Amino acid sequence: MKKILFFLPIFLLVLACSSSDDNYRNNPNLPDVNFRFQLNLSFPEYNDLQFPGNSYATYNHGVRGVVIYNINNSQYVAFELSDPNHPPSNCSGMTVNGVIASCGCDDNKYNVITGELAEGEGQYTMKPYRVQRSGNVLEVFN
Repeated sequence: MKKILFFLPIFLLVLACSSSDDNYRNNPNLPDVNFRFQLNLSFPEYNDLQFPGNSYATYNHGVRGVVIYNINNSQYVAFELSDPNHPPSNCSGMTVNGVIASCGCDDNKYNVITGELAEGEGQYTMKPYRVQRSGNVLEVFN
């Protein structure tokens, strides 16, 4: 009987956990768009990305734009700049101030380092994109 009581909570824990985060990644509000672009860090326009703690936002790619953040010169993150918690509209594009991306439609604010909701309401985090550094060139793609 002790064995059953010991293994029952473990069994329930295993059943309760999910290895899939598809409900959070497959956001019905944001379409999947294919893109790939490069940023040459030697260019003055992208100079801030050479230093940890800085970000760069471009509004030419993604749904409403992409923000790239330098964590430590070897790790970079990139996120979609359309608020993930409502469909794209004229006001859903976010602006970046420091490490916070703010939506113009409502009071939603997101952390551009983690993509998580910092203020406001919603169930989705910012949509992540891939970033790869090769020498002085950053390639951002999905």
